Amino acid sequence: MTHHILILGGTSEARQLAGRLAARSDVAVRLSLAGRTENPAAQPVPTRIGGFGGAEGLARYLHEQHVDLLIDATHPYAARISANAAKAAERTGTTMLALRRPGWEPVEGDRWTMVDTVADAVAALGAKPRRVFLALGRQEVAAFESCRPHHYLIRSVDPVEPPLNVPDATYILARGPFAEADERTLLLTHGIDAVVSKNSGGAATYGKIAAARSLGVEVVMIRRPALPQVPCGETVEELVRMVDHHLGPVAERGV
Repeated sequence: MTHHILILGGTSEARQLAGRLAARSDVAVRLSLAGRTENPAAQPVPTRIGGFGGAEGLARYLHEQHVDLLIDATHPYAARISANAAKAAERTGTTMLALRRPGWEPVEGDRWTMVDTVADAVAALGAKPRRVFLALGRQEVAAFESCRPHHYLIRSVDPVEPPLNVPDATYILARGPFAEADERTLLLTHGIDAVVSKNSGGAATYGKIAAARSLGVEVVMIRRPALPQVPCGETVEELVRMVDHHLGPVAERGV
């Protein structure tokens, strides 16, 4: 019997999980990406790109594709997608699991200013000119057009189009992971005195947080949104064990 698994992805862990599950001889895995990145990294399983049309559209897809297991491995801030997934799973009676990496916790030396939203982060920067590293997705940076006195350093995987309507901004195209030493050099080179970040968790982008700590740079940290309560694991390994428990053990392909 072949079990059909749909992974809602967009994170490095989603790609890793897809590869691990695809090794099972009794599953067909498909990875769904929202399409916000123009050139996503290569994936180890068949991939679909684009939205489903809300909870109703996803429920229809789950039914039509005979999905047995839905796994939410989206970014911790993809609250709408996670909510739609939970609703669609409930409507169709599909088993749902989630991969949710733990958030970062402040340690001694950190200068975190906690805020709830991107708009709150804009306000937290104040009116006095600062040199700000916006470590956010390109969908969020437009909000900072309302706070024009600052110099902004903006790093993204794809170009920010159109560029921000601000007097002073520098753009860098790069894809993580980013080492602490490199992030420290970046902050020093650009004279950064504030970093705006989401609490993404994980090691791939923690370098900027550690670098800011070592330099005494303030971090305006946007809290995570509330997510649906579903069975979840914090690591790929934990999710693989949960899937094994749900589907039962099976020999891997080629074994």
